[in-house]
Amino acid sequence: MASIANSPSFKHGVPLLYRHHSPPHSSASIGFRTFRRNYVVSSSAFANQNREFVIVGGGNAAGYAARTFVEQGMADGRLAIVSKEAYAPYERPALTKGYLFPLDKKPARLPGFHTCVGSGGERQTPDWYKEKGIEMFYEDPVTNIDIKKQTLTTDSGKLLKYGSLIIATGCTASRLPEKIGGNLPGVHYIRDVADADALVSSLEKARKVAIVGGGYIGMEVAAAACGWKLDTTIIFPENHLMQRLFTPSLARRYEEFYKDNGVKFLKGTSLKSIEAGSNGRVTHVKLEDGSSIEADTVIVGIGAKPAVGPFEKAGLDSSVGGIQVDGQFRTSVPGIFAVGDVAAFPLKMYNRIARVEHVDHARRSAQHCIQSLLTAQTHTYDYLPSFYSRVFEYEGSPRKIWWQFYGDNVGETVEIGNFDPKIATFWIDSGKLKGVLVESGSPEEFQLLPKLARSQPHVDKAKLQNASSVEEALAIVGSSLQVESAV
Repeated sequence: MASIANSPSFKHGVPLLYRHHSPPHSSASIGFRTFRRNYVVSSSAFANQNREFVIVGGGNAAGYAARTFVEQGMADGRLAIVSKEAYAPYERPALTKGYLFPLDKKPARLPGFHTCVGSGGERQTPDWYKEKGIEMFYEDPVTNIDIKKQTLTTDSGKLLKYGSLIIATGCTASRLPEKIGGNLPGVHYIRDVADADALVSSLEKARKVAIVGGGYIGMEVAAAACGWKLDTTIIFPENHLMQRLFTPSLARRYEEFYKDNGVKFLKGTSLKSIEAGSNGRVTHVKLEDGSSIEADTVIVGIGAKPAVGPFEKAGLDSSVGGIQVDGQFRTSVPGIFAVGDVAAFPLKMYNRIARVEHVDHARRSAQHCIQSLLTAQTHTYDYLPSFYSRVFEYEGSPRKIWWQFYGDNVGETVEIGNFDPKIATFWIDSGKLKGVLVESGSPEEFQLLPKLARSQPHVDKAKLQNASSVEEALAIVGSSLQVESAV
C-alpha cells in the first residue's frame, strides 16, 4: 500500500530536537576569530589548579570527547571533566529505554551503559578515567566563568584555570510550572540516572500512569509502562504522535500498536493542572477541556532546553537556542568550544544553523571538535540529521519496535508497507529523495538509509508508489542511487 501526503518540514524542528534557521552568511566561519591555542601547562598530575583542557558536562559528548583526547595521547595529566552528574559519562538514551524495564525483565543498569558502549567502543568506567589520568569532578557543576582570566568556579567553590574549554552541558528537561502541580510528588522528568531511579520507584507502586507529551519521551516511557502492565494514558495537544516527524498515516500505525498494548490516547487537548490528594501526592490530571483522569504517577516529556548556564558569555544563538559555534565547534571566544545538544552549529548540507539533540550528533560533534583542536584537521563538520527509537524490547514483549530516520522531512510522502512486519516512508521534493524512515528494517536496509538521504537521488515517484513491499521500494530508490553514482 502507498499513500502520498503533503508533509510539514522541520520548520520548527522534530519535537525540540532539531531546530534551525538560515545563516546570515554563506561562510560557516563568519564572526568567529581564529586564535593561537594558549595552553596552561600544569605540573605533574594536577599538582595545582591549572588545567590544560577542561570538559564541562557529564553526558555522551563528554565521554566521547574524553576518548578522543586519549586516542590523541593528550589526556594523561592534562584533562579534567567537571560534571553535575554522580556518575562517569554514560549513554543517556538508555534512561528512557532499557533502564525503565520491569525489574524482572533485565533492565539496564550502570556500569553496563557507560560511554562508549553505545557505538561498540570500550566501557569507560570510573576506573578507566583514573587509568587514563583524567581528573573527574563529580556532582560539582560550574556556576561561573571568567573568560578574561580563563577560570571556572564550581558549586563547591573550586577555582579551575583552563587552557581550552569544551562545553558539553547538554540540555535540561522543560518543566511544568509549580503553580499547576509541576513539582508534586509523583510527577517525573527524565534527564539523568537519579530521575530514572525515582521514576522506577514510582512505577513499582503505580496503578495509573499519565504521560504528558506525544514525542520521544512519551512514546518510550509509554512502551516501558506497558511492560509493567500499568493503566497508561498519553496526553498531547497535537493531532497525532510525533507530529513534527511522523505523517498522520505513519502515526496512526504506531498509535494502533500502542492501543493494542493497552495505551490510551487523549489527543488535541492540553494539561491544565496536576492535582494532589491529602498526602500531597498526585491523584488527578485536569485537562483544558474540563475533563480529568486519575493518575498516581505522571511523566512529563514536553521537550528540553539547552543548558547554557553560566556560559552565555560565550555567545548564544537567539533563534535555535544553544551556544553559537562554527564548523569546528569554536565559539566566538578564543579557546572555548561547545559540542553536543548545547551547540548551535552550521548544518552544512542544508545550509542552515541547527541545534540537534541526538546521541549520534553528541558523539560525532565531540570527536570532530577534539580532533580539530588537537590535530591539523580543518574540514567543516558535515552532519546528516538522523533520529531513531527502540522500544518494547523487554522480555515477553509481543513485538519489538525499532525505526530509523535520516535526512529532512520536506515535500510529499510515499508510504510503503502495512507495519506488519515493516513500513517505510519516503519524503520527495522536486523529484529528489530528501528523507526516509524505515520501521523494523534489516541491518542492510538501515545501512542504506544514510546513503540515500545524503545523496538525495532522483526518484521515480510513480514507480515507487507501485512498490508492493518495503524491500521493493528500497530496491527502487537504491537503484536510483547507483545510477547517479555511475554518471
